[in-house]
Amino acid sequence: MVTPPILTPNLDPDPLSPRHEEEWPAECQIPAAQPPPTPTGPDSGPNTGPNLNWLFVDLNSYFASVEQEVRPELRGHPVAVVPMMADTTVCIAASYEAKAFGVKTGTVVADAKRLCPDIVLVEARHEIYVDYHHRVVEAVESCLPVTSVQSIDEMACRLMGRERPLLAALELGRKVKARIRDRVGPMLRSSVGLATNRYLAKIASDMEKPDGLVALPLDILPEALAQLTLRDLPGIGARTEKRLNAKGIHTMPQLLALNCEQAGELWGSVWGERLWHWLRGQDFDMSETEHNKSLSHSHVLSPDMRTAEKAWAVAHKLLHKAAMRLRAADLWAGSIGLAIGFSVPRGEKAPVSRFGVPTRGWHSEIHLSECQDNQTLIAALSRLWAKRPAGAEYDQPYFVGVQLNGLVPGRLHSLNLFDALENTKSRTRLLATMDELNHKYGTTALAPAAMLTAFKAAPTRIAFHSIPDLF
Repeated sequence: MVTPPILTPNLDPDPLSPRHEEEWPAECQIPAAQPPPTPTGPDSGPNTGPNLNWLFVDLNSYFASVEQEVRPELRGHPVAVVPMMADTTVCIAASYEAKAFGVKTGTVVADAKRLCPDIVLVEARHEIYVDYHHRVVEAVESCLPVTSVQSIDEMACRLMGRERPLLAALELGRKVKARIRDRVGPMLRSSVGLATNRYLAKIASDMEKPDGLVALPLDILPEALAQLTLRDLPGIGARTEKRLNAKGIHTMPQLLALNCEQAGELWGSVWGERLWHWLRGQDFDMSETEHNKSLSHSHVLSPDMRTAEKAWAVAHKLLHKAAMRLRAADLWAGSIGLAIGFSVPRGEKAPVSRFGVPTRGWHSEIHLSECQDNQTLIAALSRLWAKRPAGAEYDQPYFVGVQLNGLVPGRLHSLNLFDALENTKSRTRLLATMDELNHKYGTTALAPAAMLTAFKAAPTRIAFHSIPDLF
């Protein structure tokens, strides 16, 4: 990491700050058919003044920090938040005391115990994290409006008028950080990034952790970006970095030397052209194209759930939660995917999962006419389930994941012949009523009977980079 050009004093960079990649969606999957957006508005074009357009808030070690806030006895101790109490699972968050020992997001629990024998493991409690998320949003909005919630621990705010000059933006960043500590809790530290566009503001927020404040105005942007690594850019993880290296791009100066057309060719999609504009500080409205391209839920099965019947019940429940999210966001799915991991005896040769268990993986996908109703989705999931591999070596399902792909917002949904039928309209009204009751009383207030054996399995988990939902 680099020493940021503008920051608050006496803050040390955090070399252990984790980088996240989506497990299911391929990195940088942006529809190539869409042309790159044209910068618009009063902040587009040449901007030589020290004005900034975005303030980005990133909560530090969020899940672990919330646990330390709720439980004072954990403060000052190495803490890791885990999905379940098992050595084969992974840490989904680590306090900075734990990070000092090398424990980070994705560290297998057994390894975390070896690295830090005194580590305290805490089972994740999603309801508390969502509650604190809303408190943080309220605290930030007491200073300025939140334009976009990026994830449960990240949010972006557009700066307006007298908030945009560099010194005013820095002072506003300090105010936001102090307001979070004062109104939510002293353990809730945050890093704030300031820049001319949201992407650069996110980069700035990652440059100084914990408790950082970094600004990237245009006059220092080229020099500051040149000091970063490719992996410091959001959306570039290990797989994307490997592809870039294969095409001769190993450093940020090499990436920055490309022209817009070359950047597009490098990625093979409009993402490369957008990135080229973002890295030069240009700001443009993405509201027409900003929506989830996929929704997914996955679950590592506990030993007592590793049978075909119980794994099917869990898959059904995962689909139930994904479909509720789909309708809540007014999205329509164009395909559905199912992934199953099968555990194998340790003596057999098989890839080892990130949980330290040898597994065989299988996945398949079915394309659909754009839909969002349970009946169509369950029928498609049943077809996928029937296609799963059979045999003695596939008797131990270990992991189940369901993904809805090809999502389009309601405003772009293509109506089909059946949308106007009365029974379809009645089913839509029924689903809306069921969703309303489930939002109010919990996911399992109304659910298909096939989910009965999975009610206690597959509890809600919150990925760092997904919008927090209570279902």
